[in-house]
Amino acid sequence: MSTSFLLQGKRAVVFGGGGSIGAAVARELASEGAEVFLAGRTAASVEAVAKEIVAAGGRAHADVIDALDGAAVEQYVESVVQQTGGLDIEFNATGPRVSEYANGKPAVDLPVDEFMVPVVTVLRAQFITARAAARQMLRQGSGVIIFLTGSPARPHAPGTSGIGAAFGAVENLTRTMAIELSPAGVRVVCLRTAANPDSRTIQDVTGGLAKMMNITTDQANASLADSTLLKVSPRTTDTARAAVFLGSDLARMMTGTVLNSSAGVVTD
Repeated sequence: MSTSFLLQGKRAVVFGGGGSIGAAVARELASEGAEVFLAGRTAASVEAVAKEIVAAGGRAHADVIDALDGAAVEQYVESVVQQTGGLDIEFNATGPRVSEYANGKPAVDLPVDEFMVPVVTVLRAQFITARAAARQMLRQGSGVIIFLTGSPARPHAPGTSGIGAAFGAVENLTRTMAIELSPAGVRVVCLRTAANPDSRTIQDVTGGLAKMMNITTDQANASLADSTLLKVSPRTTDTARAAVFLGSDLARMMTGTVLNSSAGVVTD
């Protein structure tokens, strides 16, 4: 466990806490002193992460919650506040599998239903969870809502029209909600990452890319890394540490903005 404790005494909810990025974020939040509530659709996955955090000396709880169920999310966030007395950080790493939105398919060949998948999952879930957190944070006059997007929010490669549209909308939502909430002391920020090769989503991407191009997975990962300015892809731990920074008082003057943690895949 860390000894710096940037988030000592903070209470955090991580939706999608059983997934690759969500789990990494939950671990880092807990290592910096936060009490973490992991919400996910699969009990086994969130419980496994929570047990790992507790075994390392942190505080974590696991619950089965569908981030697309508005009523369930509202009740869950309210229950966290009732249990702990408040909510300081909300983070959402939920999202569909790549195959569900036909990542890599040109827009002219993309069925409308597949194009809309990221909109009705990623964008919808981000709004539902942020809204629930905002309602609680407004009452206490503090808190940080951290949205998550990826480099397709700034188009740089073909075949990302659906997820790119959803990510772009999330970044717009970040600024809109910040305008509304920041005067009351609630910060709203967005973390934009790039392909995290150790995440389930990007493993799906590189697997498909390797098969399509008749190359190895290692070669596909190397190609992703080469597309960055740093010539190295961010790992889930890099994304998680950026989330910790945004949730801490070190970033207390940051709101209504996107932290570009894409290793230079896209620039602002």
